[in-house]
Amino acid sequence: MKALVRVQFAMESLPKRITIHPLQCGGRPCVRGMRIRVSDVLDLLAAGLSSKEVVAELPDLELEDVAACLRFASARSSRVEAVA
Repeated sequence: MKALVRVQFAMESLPKRITIHPLQCGGRPCVRGMRIRVSDVLDLLAAGLSSKEVVAELPDLELEDVAACLRFASARSSRVEAVA
């Protein structure tokens, strides 16, 4: 018998700058209710842009938003999903 163990990312532990609304961007995490997805910010960082360059590319963002995206991604990647 397989057991599925999951530790869900608690909504109350979301950084305050990260919002998730089912009807916005397909329910994907966004920054402060804007249509800038966390994944958009992470993609720019992964492409080699600095936090300041990300803010220059997406002028509605603040440096604190970029940091919140990184915290969110870190917390999400720390979730436990094990199938035994």
